[in-house]
Amino acid sequence: MAATDPISPRVSTGPMDLNGCRILAVDDDRLNLRILGGILRGENYVLNDADSGEKAIELYPAFRPNLVLLDVMLPGMDGFATCRELKRIHGDACAPVIFVTARNDTEGVVEGLAAGGVDYLTKPFQPKEVVARVRTHLTSQLLTEQQKHLVAQLSKANADKNRFLGMAAHDLRNPLASIRGLAELMSDGTVGPLNAEQTEMLQMMSAASQSMLELVNELLDVATIEAGELKVELAPTSLAPVIEKSVYFNNIEAAKKKTRVEFDETSLGPALLLDPAKIRQVCDNLISNAVKYSPKGSTITVALHSDDTSAGFLVRDQGPGIPDDERDRLFKDFSRLSVRPTGGEKSTGLGLAICRKIIDAHHGTITARNLSEKGCEFKVALPLLSK
Repeated sequence: MAATDPISPRVSTGPMDLNGCRILAVDDDRLNLRILGGILRGENYVLNDADSGEKAIELYPAFRPNLVLLDVMLPGMDGFATCRELKRIHGDACAPVIFVTARNDTEGVVEGLAAGGVDYLTKPFQPKEVVARVRTHLTSQLLTEQQKHLVAQLSKANADKNRFLGMAAHDLRNPLASIRGLAELMSDGTVGPLNAEQTEMLQMMSAASQSMLELVNELLDVATIEAGELKVELAPTSLAPVIEKSVYFNNIEAAKKKTRVEFDETSLGPALLLDPAKIRQVCDNLISNAVKYSPKGSTITVALHSDDTSAGFLVRDQGPGIPDDERDRLFKDFSRLSVRPTGGEKSTGLGLAICRKIIDAHHGTITARNLSEKGCEFKVALPLLSK
């Protein structure tokens, strides 16, 4: 069988087109090669042959077969050893191998499958069986190639999307922060007195720009995480001061709803291996959510906890809790529950997903449960430092 120029199989949206698929037949018996060639000639495959395992290994890189028909009994390196070497060299990209043998015993089948083969053809050849088995494994192999190609395309599209989101969010963040800052300066009377209507409009501008800035920051976080660029700088850190700062600054926003955030600091707790800025971000988000979904005048409780294997913090609110049939959506991107913020605040559905990914990067857990009396509790647990 003479080799011709390799032809790449075409991607088909209908029945699989196997024309031009490349088959490498390996056998030291020229008669067997001629018989296989005669059986497969009408299938429009591109055929090449080798009379030894060593020759097959040499021909493989240039020919790039889609399928290998490999005789078990070969001079020098036998078929099983040849298959193992092909798999070692080419790894997951190696073409499927069908062993050709006169043996039909269970031991030989097991040995061939263990060597990396996908099937057996026995001598003397049955033409219909040869054609059917070859077609089946070529179809499977080409479908796998198409799947890999589609996955690569989707991965590239997703990477492009993340890059675009990151660029857009980064470019929007500074002007939005400027708009918010200028609106607050004007509201404070820095540029002169304002009437009631002007003050109300500026407050609306400030609130709208703050919501947009939060969305932009969350989009930037998501783009960073999905691009695999989330970096946590872990260091032995006492958790209490991190949580205390978060409680202090969130109380400023909570006061607008006459809500109070209390830190039940019974102890400093053990030192943990964590990134203070990232854990502060998680705490800020959980407290902000608690304020957002609790009625005006509520009390949000933040407390430390620890056991023999972990330590962390929990946030309890006085909101409506999590609907049982929506619990599986809680930490997913862009997922919003049927419950709504009590003060008309905006929600992107990204905050809890970001929290989960940050805690995952710390090898910790974040969970939520409804409280028996009222409200919901979010609990973050981080592993203790190894002794």
